Amino acid sequence: MEDAVRAATGLPKIRRVGLDAPFAWLAGAARDFQTAWLPCLVYGVAIAVVSYFLARALIVSDLAFWALTLSCGFVFIGPMLAMGFYEAGRRLEAGEKPSLSSILFVRSALRQDVAYLGLALVFIYFLWTRLAQIVYGLSTFRLHTTVEEFIAFALNTGEGHTMLIAGTIVGGIIAFATFALVVVSAPMLLDQRSNVFEAVITSVASVARNFLPLALWAFLIAALLVISAATWFLALAVVFPWLGLASWRAYRALVER
Repeated sequence: MEDAVRAATGLPKIRRVGLDAPFAWLAGAARDFQTAWLPCLVYGVAIAVVSYFLARALIVSDLAFWALTLSCGFVFIGPMLAMGFYEAGRRLEAGEKPSLSSILFVRSALRQDVAYLGLALVFIYFLWTRLAQIVYGLSTFRLHTTVEEFIAFALNTGEGHTMLIAGTIVGGIIAFATFALVVVSAPMLLDQRSNVFEAVITSVASVARNFLPLALWAFLIAALLVISAATWFLALAVVFPWLGLASWRAYRALVER
């Protein structure tokens, strides 16, 4: 019955993967990174430098809350920024060696369906920032402008603890829902035969069919991004290409052509 539905709708078949699959994707991506380290590293450094100066500018401007909000929001825009690494993974799989120009300018990503997915992620990101403001506003009557004030409020007061718990729950739900929408759809849209609706449905179905492995994959992505944030995003120079290449491998492992 399931195969008949897929045949009628044109959706690809989804494979089942084991709980060890995310670690295999990361290991394979590490080998891919070694093969095409120069273009991947250049692009990764560019992402890291922009993220670093943006975070520093917000901190210096006494906008500590927005620095935290934008840091968490990286989850929502990261899949679109990683299009170049999906293309690098696709070329490596085909036996080609990606160049810097092929990573920076992905021709197959210049179409409406990719733009629609990007707009959806931007909308979710704006929704997340509004919800973060509401959680913060309901937790305190004052604005904590400096990093020291904000950290002291979050860690040393009951209201701060409530904010962290509520923010983690709300942000976690939105982040995982976003992950389910894009974990397969973003790399799948490099295939010109796929439209945004087929890609998103396939992505959600992949998560439903492999919930535990992909929940672990989402946790590993979040953990690596948190580690990168702790280094003022400088670790993104390596972490972001690594995750992008691993995401392509995840897509290829989950979805049959």
